[in-house]
Amino acid sequence: MLFSQILGQDYIKSHLINSATSGRIPHAQLFVGPEGSGTLALAIAYAQYILCNNSGPENAGGNEACNLKFNSVSHPDLHFIYPTVTTEDVRTKPKSLDFIADWRQFLAENPYGGLFDWYQILGVQNKQGEIRVEDAQEILKALALKSYEGGYKIMIIWMADKINIAASNKLLKLLEEPSDKTLFILITENEEDIIQTIRSRCQVLHFNALPEKVIAEALVSRENVEPKTAVKLAHQAQGNFNKALHLLHEDSEELPFEEWFVLWVRAAFRAKGNAAAIQDLILWSEQIAGLGRETQKKFLHFCIDMFRQALLLNYQSPGLVYMEPKVEKFKLENFAPFVNGNNINDIFMELSDAVYHIERNGNAKIILTDLSIKLTRLIHKK
Repeated sequence: MLFSQILGQDYIKSHLINSATSGRIPHAQLFVGPEGSGTLALAIAYAQYILCNNSGPENAGGNEACNLKFNSVSHPDLHFIYPTVTTEDVRTKPKSLDFIADWRQFLAENPYGGLFDWYQILGVQNKQGEIRVEDAQEILKALALKSYEGGYKIMIIWMADKINIAASNKLLKLLEEPSDKTLFILITENEEDIIQTIRSRCQVLHFNALPEKVIAEALVSRENVEPKTAVKLAHQAQGNFNKALHLLHEDSEELPFEEWFVLWVRAAFRAKGNAAAIQDLILWSEQIAGLGRETQKKFLHFCIDMFRQALLLNYQSPGLVYMEPKVEKFKLENFAPFVNGNNINDIFMELSDAVYHIERNGNAKIILTDLSIKLTRLIHKK
């Protein structure tokens, strides 16, 4: 992965190149950025620049054999840690090394991929991904060995907010007493979910969402998309190149999300003064409860976005609206009047609480049924 292949983030690229060239490489860095902003891709490019002794913004001119190893992301001094779950093949104590072939496939297909994409490859079902103490032990083993090429050893921890407490304690000791020429790059979308003691030991770099122009140009040059279509997709992607690719290939998970959302709010409208319609909400809750927890959480975040988009339409800000629902006979502008300043805070709070309880393994059917009944009241609030 070369710096020239990374979309945007020019300031951060320049900062990383300068720090590596001057030999002032912090032993622990935290890359914070939204999905699709290029945090993981840039971390790999940075690792390649350091390990292969490359030069300049093109990230080339160093050890050619080393650069070739990065084509398959298989350099022996580059290590990855990422959330995992138990599967049919790995029934107990899963760790990153057990899924390294899947991980390399994931990176080859789309280095801008998100956590939900990775979970789909793993087939998480009703489980939630975690970075466990077994991974921390693997970090200890990997860093105890001499580097293959006599230089740095680099450990990239993707979605570091998924590190559990036991693993955090082990990792903290490594960050407090790092061995020579060891670099940790932690990556997260949710900085506040990483414990303060780890955050305080890292140099933090914040990534911005990608500009629409950058995404549109990348779609034209890399995917041969018509310029007009590229501009539209870039607007809908909202700075997320991964989402732009999903929209382009029409394999986004958001189409069933739209259908589930519309089914839900229509049932909530009918339920006012109609006890029979409550049964529809219960059936809907059972349907969503049958999905995996990660899908449930992503869907509820999608619902938050839908309500936010409706509020923007209601407050006469169509330029900020990027969602275009495709469900038959459902128009966001017709739904917008029912989302206003009197109910949006309560709706947002109830959806956020539902995500919180699902994350903590609450009974999804009860959580979603309770949420549906509350929505029936809130959606009619003037």
